Amino acid sequence: MNIGIFTDTYYPQVSGVATSIKTLRRQLERLGHTVYVFTTTDPNVEKNVYEPNIFRFSSVPFISFTDRRIAVRGVFQALQVARELNLDIVHTQTEFSLGLIGKFVAKNLKIPCVHTYHTMYEDYLHYVAKGKLLRPVHVKQMSRSFCQNMSGIVAPSERVLNTLTRYGITAPISVIPTGVDIARFSKKHNTQELRVKLGLQPNQPVLLTLSRLAFEKDIDKLIAIMPQVFQKITDARLVIVGDGPARQMLEDQVAKLKIADQVIFTGEINNDDVAYYYQMADLFVSTSVSESQGLTYIEALASGLPVLATHSPYTDQLLDDPTLGKTFAQPDELVADIYQYLAYDKEYFASSYRKDKLHAISATRFGEAIVDFYDDSMLFYEKHIAGKEPDQIS
Repeated sequence: MNIGIFTDTYYPQVSGVATSIKTLRRQLERLGHTVYVFTTTDPNVEKNVYEPNIFRFSSVPFISFTDRRIAVRGVFQALQVARELNLDIVHTQTEFSLGLIGKFVAKNLKIPCVHTYHTMYEDYLHYVAKGKLLRPVHVKQMSRSFCQNMSGIVAPSERVLNTLTRYGITAPISVIPTGVDIARFSKKHNTQELRVKLGLQPNQPVLLTLSRLAFEKDIDKLIAIMPQVFQKITDARLVIVGDGPARQMLEDQVAKLKIADQVIFTGEINNDDVAYYYQMADLFVSTSVSESQGLTYIEALASGLPVLATHSPYTDQLLDDPTLGKTFAQPDELVADIYQYLAYDKEYFASSYRKDKLHAISATRFGEAIVDFYDDSMLFYEKHIAGKEPDQIS
């Protein structure tokens, strides 16, 4: 198949969506398909640099979310390019600029259009006019409008499925979690050099959280309980990997709690080094409640780390065995869980159950599931959409 992926977010941008799309592209190509990425220009990519099968369209920073971009032109250019590439299917990964362009291209080429719904927008309304302009009902209306006439929708988790069902979206929805490259994260690295760089002792207990430092990630909740942890495990350290708009607030919180000597902010790191940070740590912790699917949880598991994450249908399903980790609902639970998991011997986490789980969340399985999804969506398109006027489509 010739597959066109339309996305506002792609490398070198750092996000779970960019990682998901890169993984998808690699797996589809491994299976013999040709993938073309239609995306935005990026200030970190020189205009004259040739990127095979990637087409970038003029863009500007997104309002109130300036490290993300939105295309400002390119509709007819994208259609011309897609026609020359003889696309078989369009796969949109955003509800905004390139997503709308992707729908336009698919309609004009008379080919199926499918979509992955990545973002739980109700968790991000504060980015627009400080939450005073948009309401959840507006998200529902936008989502229903965009998903209309889709041949299929990928929900990365049950949480997304339940949300789309609540919105009244009628297109076929398949739950397909994004997989990770298990080999990349499970390959053992010597991490002592990294520990030295961070000022850590070889056997010092290290908690790790890794994400964009955004307000909706709730990292402040993790920092708030750390004085209790440090009081009992005095040599423990918290390493916070990433950067973003909440960083200054988090650093101020750490200073106010007088734990600056025990909390390390690394800033943004090279994506190629992520596995080293996972394997350097003893425990991955997340207090976020905004994840549609936490790729960092899966990467941590693939790296051999136990994971402590906020209770949700998705995390409860992912962490369904104590050798993988545990979910918590209250801060006191998290403190107790940190004590418990730092006390375990590392051999406790090397279970056969973990191996089975890693197979289920592998990039290989992800790619195969998406191809099956494409086949089903093409059949749906031929039966329910092809050759019909919009008002005839149920």
